[in-house]
Amino acid sequence: MSPSARRVQEALEARGFGHLRVVELTASTRTAQEAAEAVGAKVGQIVKSLVFVGEKGAYLFLVSGQNRLDLRKAEALTGDPLRRATPEEVRALTGFAIGGVPPLGHTTPLPAFLDQDLLAHGEVWAAAGTPRALFRATPEELLALTGAKVADLKEA
Repeated sequence: MSPSARRVQEALEARGFGHLRVVELTASTRTAQEAAEAVGAKVGQIVKSLVFVGEKGAYLFLVSGQNRLDLRKAEALTGDPLRRATPEEVRALTGFAIGGVPPLGHTTPLPAFLDQDLLAHGEVWAAAGTPRALFRATPEELLALTGAKVADLKEA
């Protein structure tokens, strides 16, 4: 297992979710579409981990692969004007590169928000540290792992 994927597996185990297993694939999972195809899931079951930065800090938005984040809704939730984090900021805040940012195990703990549309699925797939690593969880497990607040994040 690659060092980044191992970090995610260790973070899962440290939180009492060792039954969730990181899998590394030969196919790319960098985009939601690629990830869905790689694991035989619907695009809506893929969790996109998006990092945004505001004046008050940085935030993590866990968005269904079928949705685009509505920036106005995100700003209303945080009370902060937001912009997408640069690749360098994402790596500094999370310890992971874009395309493999998991919802947990970050260098800096980030307040998290979970797209309510993810709750419609029995299982979801999230990045696990590299553009080829994922882990499967229920939406409830993902909430427990991240402490995220459920919100309507979908762009209209």
